[in-house]
Amino acid sequence: MEFLAFALIAYLLGSIPSGVIVGKLGYNMDIREHGSGNLGATNTFRILGLKAGIIVTLADILKGTAATMVPLLFGADVFRLAIGLFAVLGHTYPLFAKFKGGKAVATSGGIILGINPILFAVMVTSFLSTLYISKYVSLSSMVTGFVAVIVSVIFRDWGLVIVTTALTIFVFYRHRENIRRIKNKTEPKIKWM
Repeated sequence: MEFLAFALIAYLLGSIPSGVIVGKLGYNMDIREHGSGNLGATNTFRILGLKAGIIVTLADILKGTAATMVPLLFGADVFRLAIGLFAVLGHTYPLFAKFKGGKAVATSGGIILGINPILFAVMVTSFLSTLYISKYVSLSSMVTGFVAVIVSVIFRDWGLVIVTTALTIFVFYRHRENIRRIKNKTEPKIKWM
């Protein structure tokens, strides 16, 4: 019963549509009606710019982190990584945005931040390095998931291995259209200033 209560809280936290909120409050715009139609950070960067993109990225990360930290506030003995997965489900299928959400990358990172900040730092480094080289946000996200699994194995934290593997598979699934576009060389690249 305790697990279900925290899972529900995590799902509701994940369901907060950061991109929609920032777009409507700050720019009087629904980003779901522009660009890729996605409410995540990448579309926010493309449509609303750097400042809005950073705000949405941080908010989406913090949703995952908060989901893993709430049980600590109550001294609950639950598998916090598993609780965090419900925040990812909330972000991907948000109750507050007609169940059409983002691709779960930032929120997945937030879960890891709440459990293992060292792994999170490795993931950020991997993401930015791959992004600098490839200019593909989608490819950077998928490579980072793969790196997270490898590092989790090195840490010999088998709970972390299971969750990072599950998250990486889910991120690949959510990026299946991006994979096709990368193969066809039609995937948009970011432009470095």
